[in-house]
Amino acid sequence: MTARPTWQKSSFCGEAEDACVYVSAAPGTLVRVADRADPAHLVLATTQAAWADFLAAVKESG
Repeated sequence: MTARPTWQKSSFCGEAEDACVYVSAAPGTLVRVADRADPAHLVLATTQAAWADFLAAVKESG
């Protein structure tokens, strides 16, 4: 049996639930990004290192 991912909602969501980005990551696995907390609507899957680089670049650009 495969464990279902646990999704975390972005802290920068607007009031509309459908305007949020959700992220799911588990140690040693891919980071998954979706436009809602439903893996059927997966938008992106990437490595944890690439996700960390992306977040650092976003934070740096302000």
